[in-house]
Amino acid sequence: MSHTLHNKKPLLTRVRRIKGQMQALESLLEEGGECAAVLQQIAAVRGAVAGLMTEVLEGHIREHLGAEDASPEQRAEDVDRVLSVLRSYLR
Repeated sequence: MSHTLHNKKPLLTRVRRIKGQMQALESLLEEGGECAAVLQQIAAVRGAVAGLMTEVLEGHIREHLGAEDASPEQRAEDVDRVLSVLRSYLR
């Protein structure tokens, strides 16, 4: 079973919280909110997305890279995939 299916409820909770934060950011911008409040909300969204990424990445590493039955070729392919995602995420 995929770790994202196993941890579906807490991951969806995080996504819904991020959605709420994005809606708050949109409201601030529409209403002409203070610059500092907009920046604070952007930082909150960024932190929430980083937390989600960390949780999914940790599960992926533990389940796929740490799988005892994975062949060296499977591990190497998975490492390449994870590194590619991390490169695009960290841009």
